Amino acid sequence: MSYTVAIVGRPNVGKSTLFNRLLEQRKAIVDDVSGVTRDRQYGVADWNGKNFNLIDTGGFVPASDDIFETEIRKQVRIAIDEADGIIFMVDVATGITDLDEAMADMLRRSKKPVYVVVNKVDNGTRELEATEFYSLGFKQNFFISSISGSGTGDLLDAVTAEIPVKEGEEEQQGELPKIAIIGQPNVGKSSLLNALIGQERTIVSDISGTTRDSIHTHYKLYQKEFVLIDTAGIRKKSKEKEDLEFYSIIRAIRAIDEADICLIVLDADKGITAQDISIFSLAARKGKGVVVLVNKWDLVEKETNTARDYEKRLKQKLAPFTDVPVLFISVKEKTRIFKAIETALEVFENRQRKVPTNKLNDVMLKAVEAYHAPVVRGHSIKIKYITQLPTVVPSFAFFSNFPDDIKTPYKNYLENQLRSHFKFTGVPIRIFFRKK
Repeated sequence: MSYTVAIVGRPNVGKSTLFNRLLEQRKAIVDDVSGVTRDRQYGVADWNGKNFNLIDTGGFVPASDDIFETEIRKQVRIAIDEADGIIFMVDVATGITDLDEAMADMLRRSKKPVYVVVNKVDNGTRELEATEFYSLGFKQNFFISSISGSGTGDLLDAVTAEIPVKEGEEEQQGELPKIAIIGQPNVGKSSLLNALIGQERTIVSDISGTTRDSIHTHYKLYQKEFVLIDTAGIRKKSKEKEDLEFYSIIRAIRAIDEADICLIVLDADKGITAQDISIFSLAARKGKGVVVLVNKWDLVEKETNTARDYEKRLKQKLAPFTDVPVLFISVKEKTRIFKAIETALEVFENRQRKVPTNKLNDVMLKAVEAYHAPVVRGHSIKIKYITQLPTVVPSFAFFSNFPDDIKTPYKNYLENQLRSHFKFTGVPIRIFFRKK
């Protein structure tokens, strides 16, 4: 199960600044000029042991006022349809505008939790002025300063209060592998799904998974059994032309939360986009296995090393997590599509791999001896013991005399050693340093 919160509001009220604040990282570009956020931003926010997906819905540079208002309202409507909670952001310095009123009118009709966040409340005078936003008629109002972070704790308390307790629990072991097909619109997701389940005898059952219309297809054939999560189908919600990219982002994020393995489908001609890289990074952060499928490979003019050079450029963009299978497929010609499933199931096995403690220490302590951690502040760092933690995502604890002094380059070295000696291809690895 996943919980998704969208930040909506007119331009230049501080949505991206709040987004960065809640994620505790500078991910979205911020400026005093309206319309800076051209690409949708998304990430995972953590608060008091609970986490949720956060989406900044900025993303439109207006050509005219009329088009601009239409696009903003469209984003609000999509957020109402797809998100579980909505942060409605306004600006105390400007006060209530006509666009704020129009957005509030749409949000009042929603049954989703709405959090009115009045930004730029950084002194007593503005706190008094912010009370005018109570007139919008929403129960949950928060006065914050997204730049300093004041007031954001109360907002996070309110948002996470809506998340079920089970949200933070690890998924259960022993269930069928769940494989999600994700990617940009028109890269061949629907065609791939249809090619895989095209024969009626391959389908055991279609289970309507959620209210968001994701379909879980139970596949059992040729001694293979798994669940395919379809994110390709998007319903029309109104007569207007919908923003399919925004829909695809939210559907992909939900599919990542449900899946064990993500098949990221790319168009061979277009290559990997910034949105694909963000989705890939999000899947890795959530500890999901990943397989990259380059579709429409039949349309690419090939020379001797075309595939090798393409994969090299692709992995450069995916760095630092490059131990990922890359398959060149053609859904139209059914080339290597079943190899993609076999690879996904191999990655699923890698994700479940448990390394015996004695074997782990025998191999990794030799790697530590071959290349010691750099001396820090005169301290000679020694790693004495390694164990794998009992988690769904492969995680390892390295016990050391000075765990806080081990830096990222050495952590990367240890991860590379784990990958070279034990098969974790396609799976993120988590490494922790603890005091011995």
